[in-house]
Amino acid sequence: MTSTHSQFATGEVESDIDYEKAQRGVRLLLEAVGEDPDSNALTETWQRRVPDAFATLTEGQREAAKPTMRTFDAETTDLVVKTAIPVYSLCEHHLLPFFGTVHLAYRPTDEVVGLSKLTRYVRWQSRKLTMQEQLTNDIASGLKEELDAATVFVEMNATHLCEAMRGVETRSTTTTRATAGEPTEAERERFQAAVNRTEGQV
Repeated sequence: MTSTHSQFATGEVESDIDYEKAQRGVRLLLEAVGEDPDSNALTETWQRRVPDAFATLTEGQREAAKPTMRTFDAETTDLVVKTAIPVYSLCEHHLLPFFGTVHLAYRPTDEVVGLSKLTRYVRWQSRKLTMQEQLTNDIASGLKEELDAATVFVEMNATHLCEAMRGVETRSTTTTRATAGEPTEAERERFQAAVNRTEGQV
């Protein structure tokens, strides 16, 4: 089995996936559904494109890919809210995407993080095989640990292609929530109000 050039396969970019197993697996899957993996259209699919894609889409399983959470001294302990962060992940049951938005908030103790790092952290956490419920919890608990935050709120609204493309074949939105720490009722209300404004519910 001959491989074409790939930034992962050639070592130009470090990858912890077993590249040859990925190639064999994709080739076997193509054969299993009656396709010719050696056709002009599919040769690079199993040799490069799908292995490269999964190397990227599973970065959240590897600590080395986690963004550096550079922090700054906090001048306030008020709630920091960031809404409408795009999220794309893979359902561990069917290997199909689910996607949507994440809203989050945290109450800092001594330090705050750059706002772009919150988006990068959500993206890193989402790049793995998981369930929406687990991913929501992972983001909340992970941010609390990374930032030593007093409280973290996370809400995720996502559409699952395993529902839209198969099964019930209906597109809908699933909402999951997670909290880490001990929030006050006022903080809960403020976070929900920010989410409602973003979702156009006010």
